[in-house]
Amino acid sequence: MSKSESKPVLLSGGNPQIPKGYGEAPVRAYLDAMPGWKGDIGRRLDAIITRVVPDVQKAVKWNSPFYGVEKDYWFTSYHCMTKYVKVTFFKGSDLDPPPPGTSKYPAVRYLDIYEDMGFDEDQFASWIEQASKLPGEKM
Repeated sequence: MSKSESKPVLLSGGNPQIPKGYGEAPVRAYLDAMPGWKGDIGRRLDAIITRVVPDVQKAVKWNSPFYGVEKDYWFTSYHCMTKYVKVTFFKGSDLDPPPPGTSKYPAVRYLDIYEDMGFDEDQFASWIEQASKLPGEKM
């Protein structure tokens, strides 16, 4: 296996270390590098986001995929943790109902997806639709 074909480094919690970049290619590299069941979740999240927001902007920043409706303004992201995938809604407190996980930042809400618990894909799609219509978070 050549260096260009080597597997990405997995950081703590099994999160893939993927170079920062914009567009489908870096997000696809992240999804392909997500370990085990987390990769299945990542591909489902990406497919739902892309279906609900067909013109979604994608990037990898800070070793996480980001999604927005305009460049550098983001409404959601996700990240591999040791035992779950953490989905961040940057304006999650404005969603109805708000995602269950709270943050030290009042507007931010989280959805933690565990292997054996699954997640409500219809609710997730509703949150994505709502979040995509809010002003994005500049990062």
